[in-house]
Amino acid sequence: MPKGVRLPLEALEPYLLPTPVTEALDWQKIFGNAHPVELEVGFGKGLYLVNAAAAHPEVNYFGIEIVRKYQLLAATRLAKRELRNVRVACTDARPFLRDWVPSASLQRIHVYFPDPWWKKRHHKRRLFTGEFAATCQRLLMPTGELLVVTDVADYATLVRQTVAASTQLSEAEPPPEHTPSHDLDYLTHFERKFRQEGRTIHRLRFVNSPSPGTTKSLL
Repeated sequence: MPKGVRLPLEALEPYLLPTPVTEALDWQKIFGNAHPVELEVGFGKGLYLVNAAAAHPEVNYFGIEIVRKYQLLAATRLAKRELRNVRVACTDARPFLRDWVPSASLQRIHVYFPDPWWKKRHHKRRLFTGEFAATCQRLLMPTGELLVVTDVADYATLVRQTVAASTQLSEAEPPPEHTPSHDLDYLTHFERKFRQEGRTIHRLRFVNSPSPGTTKSLL
């Protein structure tokens, strides 16, 4: 099959979470095992999910994307590689996480290059609100991590401020920048583009460590 050609829907169904969802997700039922689960919000073309799932078959990955064509593109990439430890959903992440994902059930939440929604009238569309940050903390298991990457310095500041104001997540040392060994060895397609353009990439890591005496933030 030529590169870039989408597989038929019946071949993609094992990778797609049917929506709308009507009951809380059961990760063991979805994946057929009790491996830890990591979730990516806004997976785009699915590069992170593909690379992470191939590198870590002992981890289950779940992706949320609001654009249907990207869900199907990512599912095609997964199906061609037979990466059965990933499922992808096409839905709005904020109500989905709030209503259907069990508390303390995620090892990590990944948010890579979220849209900054520059115009003031569009700020309400931004992903990182106090409610979203608090939801992330609730969904993370103890010592679970929220990982955020952006090329926008102001957005990185917004994320830090929102997390500090709305959660007990502690900011920790971010993961080191990875040196790619080939053209698809990047976190996402956006990271590849921005690093090749020489832009500064801001990497943030927050740990769910609400025990007494834990430092709340590096700010």
